[in-house]
Amino acid sequence: MKLYMKPGACSLASHIALYETGAAFEIEKVDTDEGRTETGADYSAISPNGYVPALALSDDDIITEGPAVLQYIADQHPQAELAPASGTRARTQLHQYLNFLSSELHKSFSPFFSGATLAEDERAAVVAKISKRLDYLESQLADGRAYLVGDKFSVADAHAFVVAGWAVPTGVGLDRWPSLKAFIARISERPAVQKALKAEGLA
Repeated sequence: MKLYMKPGACSLASHIALYETGAAFEIEKVDTDEGRTETGADYSAISPNGYVPALALSDDDIITEGPAVLQYIADQHPQAELAPASGTRARTQLHQYLNFLSSELHKSFSPFFSGATLAEDERAAVVAKISKRLDYLESQLADGRAYLVGDKFSVADAHAFVVAGWAVPTGVGLDRWPSLKAFIARISERPAVQKALKAEGLA
């Protein structure tokens, strides 16, 4: 099993999840701008959309899209309890958070990663959109819960840690969202998170 990843990108969530399971896996870095992996492979032949993550189970069996990769990892390693049982209300909540993080919060950060220089008014509009999404996460965590779904760490928490965490390097910051800030600090202390960060050169 091989995870194609880019340091600090959303693939970090899958990297964390794999360490949480204790499964054996390899990683291969991807330069998404050049469309090449670190071994020189054409990444479009691995993942036609060109972005990470991609999880290769074999040369011709590859899973793409972050939420799908995360749920596959969780379902293949039920002993790690990274996702509620299929068909439960809690599993639906997990879908809810993974979809929100991927389609709403992640996409809101996209202008910061486009390579283009944002004018002051453009940046303000991007920050306002991100802030609205972070407001939602803050409202979910403001009741004092430790995790997004139930009382156990799940792949939704790994995803939220990564994507909401982009608020720091982009200059949005997290001071306006104390519950979310505390959540990210708490998740960062997990051994699997530390291992993934170190493996990606981020710690």
